[in-house]
Amino acid sequence: MTSIGIRAQLHNYLDVADDKKVKAIYALVEEDVRKKGADHWSDPEFVAEMNRRVAELESGVDKGRSWEEVQNKVRQKIRSK
Repeated sequence: MTSIGIRAQLHNYLDVADDKKVKAIYALVEEDVRKKGADHWSDPEFVAEMNRRVAELESGVDKGRSWEEVQNKVRQKIRSK
């Protein structure tokens, strides 16, 4: 799995994980977070991925999702656990 895929899965997991798990994960990376901060825009891989996604939205390849669709999807995942 690529680091982009791993990031996406971690991000999705963190959105629905319980507080105890989120705090445990943060404890593992806390020092690194403090040192580097959240400057994703200095990561060439992240920038390339964002550029790819924007291009897909602008070209119509990806239709995107409304905020309501995103919220409903999250609610469904939470209910299914």
